[in-house]
Amino acid sequence: MTYQETIAYLFRQLPMYQRQGATAFKKDLTNIIALTDAIGRPQEQFKSIHIAGTNGKGSTAHILAAILQKAGYSTGLYTSPHYKDFRERIKINGLFIPEQTVVDFVQNNQDNFKKIKPSFFEMTVAMAFDYFAQQKVDIAIIETGLGGRLDSTNIIEPLFSVITNIGWDHEAMLGNTLPKIAAEKAGIIKKNRAVIIGQHQQATDHVFEQKAAKEQAPLYFAADLVQLERTNSALEQIEYKLDSTLAVLQSIKGLKTDLIGAYQKYNLQTALACCKLLIQHGFDLNTNHIKAACTSVIPTSKLMGRWQILAKHPLTIAESGHNRDGIAFLMKGLAQQSYEQLHFVLGMVNDKDISIILKELPKTAVYYFCKANIPRGLSADILQQQANRFDLKGHCFSSVKAAFEAAKLAANSEDCILIAGSIFVVAEVLP
Repeated sequence: MTYQETIAYLFRQLPMYQRQGATAFKKDLTNIIALTDAIGRPQEQFKSIHIAGTNGKGSTAHILAAILQKAGYSTGLYTSPHYKDFRERIKINGLFIPEQTVVDFVQNNQDNFKKIKPSFFEMTVAMAFDYFAQQKVDIAIIETGLGGRLDSTNIIEPLFSVITNIGWDHEAMLGNTLPKIAAEKAGIIKKNRAVIIGQHQQATDHVFEQKAAKEQAPLYFAADLVQLERTNSALEQIEYKLDSTLAVLQSIKGLKTDLIGAYQKYNLQTALACCKLLIQHGFDLNTNHIKAACTSVIPTSKLMGRWQILAKHPLTIAESGHNRDGIAFLMKGLAQQSYEQLHFVLGMVNDKDISIILKELPKTAVYYFCKANIPRGLSADILQQQANRFDLKGHCFSSVKAAFEAAKLAANSEDCILIAGSIFVVAEVLP
């Protein structure tokens, strides 16, 4: 098969949560264990860090990868979902897995696929582990897909684990209270392996404390190790005052970063706190590595879709936040921008209670309702009807592209165009 035929096969044959929703979600590690056993347990052949959380795990993973890359380490990075190219999920030093490697893995494992019948996600996890082992990476940053305890990535024995935060998302699969959701995420905490929690949260701190105590895992809260205070900002760069008890960070008074989303402060704090444990595990990190990484996370690790500036006049922003907390930070980010009229290209998925999000969106914006080109996308007509209940006014469009083009035609140079509501809507406007 060619690369395109291979990708078409994967999307067609195997359940894919991002496209289809809950029907592709498996609460079971049996398949991933069987598949990785069949290919030689590659996850045991490299060092790793495991990251879970409701929001920010992808950004935190990319920041950590950038720091390790700047320090000269061969760094694998597994994240999901992808925006434009399947290969975004599996990177080493910011470079996508080669097309031929994807083709070879699928062809070489046809018998395993027929026998084990893995999901799309299970297959990609096994592919990533196999690639990282083959390339002998120094370390791999592994992001969970959904949850933690029963996530396919949870067969690794990482140097340490990271849980960014707990919020409302995927309640049908993870639980209908924050402590229940936290318990699922806490499932990545391993015996005698430290864990860093990104944010103190009164509703969930005790869940992590109890799990860590049970596993005899040293527990750290990032905010107790690193504090960032925003001091200056430009359109493409933010500067923070940094205060930390960590020796490697104490000489850094002002930290600049190309991550300009309002929520990135917490992800930076979490990634910087991880430097403590990396150094304990023998990684040679210094302040120059950290400063260089933070100013260039996007080009170094190839992060995309997080408060990404697509144009300046009109200011055009693509933002992947799609749950309650993500939208709250989106609104905070908007409040920090200057513009005349907001044009909001909005699309969502069909398996969430979108009223929770719609009620938080600005009523003064002009909306361009659309549906991402995936089965799980919510009809633009239904989205418009729901939005009207919250006094959000606009028109429906046949595609994300049509909605975006209409917004660009309507906006003047001092306006702002925001594309948000779903990762899959954002994917269709990225260059």
